[in-house]
Amino acid sequence: MKRILIVDDHDVVRAGLQRIISEHLVDVQFGEAADTRGCLDLVGESEWDLIISDIKMPGLSGLDVLSELRKLAPDTPVIILTAFPESDYGARALEQGAAGFINKARVSTELPDAIRRVLNGNRYVSPQLAEALADYLGGKPTKDAHSLLSTREMQVTRLIAVGKETGEIAADLTLSEKTIATYRARIYEKLSVKNNVELTRYALKHRLVE
Repeated sequence: MKRILIVDDHDVVRAGLQRIISEHLVDVQFGEAADTRGCLDLVGESEWDLIISDIKMPGLSGLDVLSELRKLAPDTPVIILTAFPESDYGARALEQGAAGFINKARVSTELPDAIRRVLNGNRYVSPQLAEALADYLGGKPTKDAHSLLSTREMQVTRLIAVGKETGEIAADLTLSEKTIATYRARIYEKLSVKNNVELTRYALKHRLVE
């Protein structure tokens, strides 16, 4: 019996993922969490064979929680799901310890194979992610300014773009408001924007937010 923890803030997504997995794998027991705090609580309470987490979550993101999971359950693999392009987050996810990274548009076709590979001790890398990873590691130039953002700067960018205030972002990321203001200044410089309105337009144009 394999125990798989599914982390997503939408009930219908969690149910859909369980259906897809159950159609391809037998003897699976599921656990559910609606946010990363709930995920960490469940991981602290019991052992799991695999964690599948959305990248966009209330509070900490799926990428943020990777470092915490490495402390709580260093041997438990994590597959990250996202609606964002592999070029924006895929390489970062693997670099931070994810065992796999899947675009939600291809979940129904890729997830079962990804789970099998990861449960066998391997990483899952799709052709799209392999290309993005090669570019990332090879330092291939890109025309997109947001490729220069660090993982934390990308998180702050997305939170600003969805309308969160400095205090809210600080609380979500467990940082001081002064630190968030510093990140915002760096983001403005890297993206060549002057204010939150321009930043939001940039984020929407480049699909950095859903």
